[in-house]
Amino acid sequence: MAQEIRMPKLSASMEAGVVIEWLRAEGDRVAQGEPLLQVETDKAVMEIESPASGLLKRIVQPKGSQVPVNGLLAILE
Repeated sequence: MAQEIRMPKLSASMEAGVVIEWLRAEGDRVAQGEPLLQVETDKAVMEIESPASGLLKRIVQPKGSQVPVNGLLAILE
């Protein structure tokens, strides 16, 4: 079953984040809690962890993309 990975709200004032770097590639197996990507907010650069274990099926937002809070980042299967 596919699971959507969405941009979390990492601070009270955050409206969007910029994808700095993907730490995993499409097709990689990932474990729950494993870092998937780095996101720059208005305050800091933070790592986003995988919400579940599975296969990183599709990266929706490439490096450099500005993504609104709750915007789709990737699909985990």
